[in-house]
Amino acid sequence: MTTLQALVLGLVQGLTEFIPVSSTAHLRLVPHFLGWDDPGAAFSAVIQLGSLLAVFTYFAADIWKLLLAALASLRHRNLNYNSDARLAWSIAVGTLPIAVLGLAFKDFIEGDARQLTIIAIALIALALLLLLAERLGRRTRLMQELGVGEIQFIGLCQALALIPGCSRSGSTIMGGLFLGLKREEAARFSFLLGLPAIGAAGALEFVKLLKGGLGEAGLLNLGVGIVAAALSSYLAIGFLLRFLQRHGTHWFAYYRILLGIFILYSLS
Repeated sequence: MTTLQALVLGLVQGLTEFIPVSSTAHLRLVPHFLGWDDPGAAFSAVIQLGSLLAVFTYFAADIWKLLLAALASLRHRNLNYNSDARLAWSIAVGTLPIAVLGLAFKDFIEGDARQLTIIAIALIALALLLLLAERLGRRTRLMQELGVGEIQFIGLCQALALIPGCSRSGSTIMGGLFLGLKREEAARFSFLLGLPAIGAAGALEFVKLLKGGLGEAGLLNLGVGIVAAALSSYLAIGFLLRFLQRHGTHWFAYYRILLGIFILYSLS
């Protein structure tokens, strides 16, 4: 991989990680149509650390508030100490489905699941579910109003992102909409819920790459990809939150359907 390729892929990762169009799909498609080698699941996971940094920066106040509430709940020996504490611990538990399933199907996810046919079908299938959630969701609730069971439901939805093309943000936003969250609230919760999953996956793959022997050039390219992902992710977060205040997720769903059809057509 060249430094230019790492820069392009980092920008692609950041721009598509939080917009519900699937960053994994685009990180697979861009190299395919440009004639580059597939960067692989490990590189894709590691440059997500840039997106993680963007979330920590953008939502620093929210994250700090949840952390303090979680610590207060431990001090009072009551995990249900207040709504913020309940939300913080629910996010932690809501990460279990994607962690367990990710480890159980790791080989398939990093191998056969990256086939373009599977990606195309996943793009279309989740787009249809997203449109259904837009139609059925009441869009009146705040994320602090979610119960523990409801957060676990969104956690299960997040696990769909293990299938390349589904989109972690798309899956969790879809789950939030089904439960009646406002669109921008569903997006904000999606960002927060993704912190443990993105951080753990990125850290594990980074250690694996280091053990495999990256070399100076490999480290440089990873650094370029992470920085590019961080900057573009920060811009994408702001764009999505502003967009959802006025519009629905329909346009992203239509884009997913068209992209899926294009991929299937190109393969035929």
